[in-house]
Amino acid sequence: MNFDELVIRQGAPTLAGLKTGCLFTWVCPSREELLGQLRRTNGQLRAKGLMLLPLGHVKERVLLYLYRPERLKEDLASDGEAAALLRELGYGREENRIVQLIRRLRKSGEFPHEIGLFLGYPPEDVRGFMENCGKNCACSGCWKVYADADAARQVFDRYRRCTRLYCRLWARGYTLPQLAVAS
Repeated sequence: MNFDELVIRQGAPTLAGLKTGCLFTWVCPSREELLGQLRRTNGQLRAKGLMLLPLGHVKERVLLYLYRPERLKEDLASDGEAAALLRELGYGREENRIVQLIRRLRKSGEFPHEIGLFLGYPPEDVRGFMENCGKNCACSGCWKVYADADAARQVFDRYRRCTRLYCRLWARGYTLPQLAVAS
């Protein structure tokens, strides 16, 4: 699977503008290859309101974050529940939150559960996951749901349909920039 196909398969809902962000890993042969792919992909997607960042790496595996910066800014607005949860967890100013997330990923032996807020998951579900240690959820799909299971199931279905459609379009010859919807 080439890099663009990986981005499409893992990030279709984000590319389509349905989701704030997504995470996926890529086996990267070298730092130079990583930097080249980041430059190329960000060059193709920046005008559509998307950005691809490396969040961390272990050996040759790189954790990549494809996201919509403006939508993330809205999701984490200072007057919302997501921002309140991040403040409780020690996150500071809005413009530094991704940097703080990267530090937490690198410093901690565990995956920081608040990462769900950076992916566009409902804050009440992220809080529910943290308070319940991942147990006692109402349902699960792209994330574990603790609040509105019916609404979440509809979102999960929309994400699945989007991913199937994007994979079909990729197979028909559409390119990554063609599949990315401008925000």
